[in-house]
Amino acid sequence: MPMNAIVTFLRRNRWRLALVIAIVLAVALFYALGLNRYLSLAELHRQETSIRHMYTLHPALWILTYFAVYVAITGLSLPLSIPITLLAGPIFGLMWGSVIVTIAATIGATLAFWAARYLFRDWAQARFARPFASINRGIERDGIFYLFLLRLIPAFPFFAINLAMGLTKMRTWRYFLISLVGMIPGTVLYVNAGVQLGKIRSVHGLLSPTLIASLVAIGLFPLIVKKSVDLWRRRHPHQESPSNSPFPPDGGKGEN
Repeated sequence: MPMNAIVTFLRRNRWRLALVIAIVLAVALFYALGLNRYLSLAELHRQETSIRHMYTLHPALWILTYFAVYVAITGLSLPLSIPITLLAGPIFGLMWGSVIVTIAATIGATLAFWAARYLFRDWAQARFARPFASINRGIERDGIFYLFLLRLIPAFPFFAINLAMGLTKMRTWRYFLISLVGMIPGTVLYVNAGVQLGKIRSVHGLLSPTLIASLVAIGLFPLIVKKSVDLWRRRHPHQESPSNSPFPPDGGKGEN
């Protein structure tokens, strides 16, 4: 590529390149400083009593700190959302923990959605015009159902849903609202599991009926959703189902 073409490309895409560099540096710095170790499930469980005490002393500060960390983690698509979701249970309780996590996760998901849209959508729509024409038609027709189902099934990678939807023409307000509603059931299950884990003070606590029931509920939830989808497909055989979605299971809780 001629030098002048490279210079022109860099000038036209300087803000996109700046955003990519900022994201890469943020992720690299996060791991270089070893911050991921402080957010591991084992470390959070070990520090739970101290965190709970500090939350009692400064509740507003800890809510804001937790909220900001959760938004940053989901916005950067870091694989740490489950440990900090579980932490919300013993610290904030089931109700407020579920509220805080759901809102923070939705905002973080929307930031990732915007980043994917700003960085890659024009290129993807131009490079794969025909496939994306079909995808956008499906989004316009059944996009709400697709997204809602993807958010319900924890097996679909959270970050992949954000990035994939950002490449489509789904409107931001619709993405935000459906993500918010779709993440509520799974969030409640995980926060409740965190509540039960927070009550464990000995090995015998691992056999607590409430903890076992919480973990079983997390395991059964995707199966219940799948059975519900199968039932929907049988009752609506002529409508496109989520299994025929343009987003494959291994890839994946209009204009702005």
